[in-house]
Amino acid sequence: MQSLPALLDARVRDVVGIDPEMRPATKPQFGHFQSNVALRLAKQEGRPPREVAAGIIEQLDVADLCEPLEIAGPGFINFRMRADVLAAAASAILEDPHGGLNVTSYPQRVVIDYSAPNVAKQMHVGHLRSTIIGDCFNRVLRALGHTVIAQNHIGDWGRQFGMLVEQILVEDLDPSTLDLASAEALYQRANAHLKEDEEFATRSRDRVVKLQAGDELTRRIWQQLIDVSLAGFNATYARMNVLLTDDDLAGESTYNDDLAAVCEDLESRGIAVVDDGALVAFVPGFNAPAIIRNQRGGYGYATTDLAAIRHRVGDLAADRIIYVVGAPQTLHFAQVFAVARAAGYLPDDVAAQHVGFGQVLGADGKKFSTREGTAVSLDVLLDEAEAEAAPNIALAAIKYADLSSSLQKDYTFDASRMVQTTGDTGPYLQYAHARMCQILRRAEAEHIGFGAVAVLADPAEQQLALLLSRFGEVVDDVADTLAPHKLCGYLYDVAGALATFYEACPVLKSDGEVRSSRLALCAATKSVISRGLHLLGIDAPDRM
Repeated sequence: MQSLPALLDARVRDVVGIDPEMRPATKPQFGHFQSNVALRLAKQEGRPPREVAAGIIEQLDVADLCEPLEIAGPGFINFRMRADVLAAAASAILEDPHGGLNVTSYPQRVVIDYSAPNVAKQMHVGHLRSTIIGDCFNRVLRALGHTVIAQNHIGDWGRQFGMLVEQILVEDLDPSTLDLASAEALYQRANAHLKEDEEFATRSRDRVVKLQAGDELTRRIWQQLIDVSLAGFNATYARMNVLLTDDDLAGESTYNDDLAAVCEDLESRGIAVVDDGALVAFVPGFNAPAIIRNQRGGYGYATTDLAAIRHRVGDLAADRIIYVVGAPQTLHFAQVFAVARAAGYLPDDVAAQHVGFGQVLGADGKKFSTREGTAVSLDVLLDEAEAEAAPNIALAAIKYADLSSSLQKDYTFDASRMVQTTGDTGPYLQYAHARMCQILRRAEAEHIGFGAVAVLADPAEQQLALLLSRFGEVVDDVADTLAPHKLCGYLYDVAGALATFYEACPVLKSDGEVRSSRLALCAATKSVISRGLHLLGIDAPDRM
């Protein structure tokens, strides 16, 4: 449903012909919104602003939404929403099976590429951000009725598997006995061995050829390494309460058989050309070409990503593709998208978006890492947060800290601050939800029922109801702009308006229709906060 502010804005815009720049009123006596549009038009028309404002009010038909309009000061127009309209909007949230969300009539098929850890390596803080952000997009778009196809593009192919398999054979290891931490230790030993022993390095390169050729022993060990890694990944995903499953796996190996065909297609149509022994695609606007096949005949990330786009558009029928990958890959994806457009793999009517994100910083303002300078494992980071609070509270703290500022910005991981139940934190929103649950439990225990939101006499009640009406509009905006901080900010505003309402308006101590209405308003607020937290991937506890 369209929010009341959006509906009012559209009515005013139709009359004045420009953006009315509706702003929340600074004080309750000025109503709910103010517009300075008359002052701006007065300069153009050479008339007194109050005269222009009076003319606008005469043309406006908003009696079904607002009390009589007022002109304030030099020509501001004050808008006060009718209490019965606000009450109906809040009640509609309780009656709507979607809780105020605007389920689309034109659903899309949306592919989201996120998380993407590497086999035989533990997930680290970079995977934290990709996983949390991608999961939020998954939840938001699903809730609005889109078909979401998650693609976990794990690193399960490449030269590193040559040295891993060789090291396993050297040590006579049974890969099935490994866990993810010991698989990573194996990776480190193999990498050191590769640097120290040229004969081992040669065997490792030969082993890559065997892997690509389908050698039975090599493929069996490779699959065992994947299985060990997936067990570790899935344990972390469960701990993080994200939607990813093995059904969403689509690693680099998925596209291995398509890489030669992509190269042949691009070369045969002149989109890629051989230059100094390498197959490259020159794209206008880029200083260097995209390398499709290197001088040694190897394929890089660009080739795999092009094959993935061709699959996602051609086989998965994607209308929109979203890549949740760190900000340093911005140029890479811009170039890949350009080549894919030129090749027809990515038609103009299919959107492709790279959502880059910043780093997780330590308290010292530097990249979050161990003393040795290596990336901190994701499980260690979760442990640190859980040392400060219960798992669901700790996870709320982490996810909210990640999503509540612009994704491109770095953010500081400060577990003790993030788990606070005051201030702009995930636990603060959880506490607001638990508070509403407590009120409704007490009402039920005292056999106090409630119906619709009907009486909104206090400004605090009205402000809360007005905010609740914006829920669907805010979630629509997140789906369009892929900016979850807007939903975080909105929920924080709702929680703040709820706190003001809670202090100003007794609920259970009031009587009759007022009590019933306030209980209904509490239920509507609980619904919005609960659904909003779910979209962020955060638990909404009944008690705290």
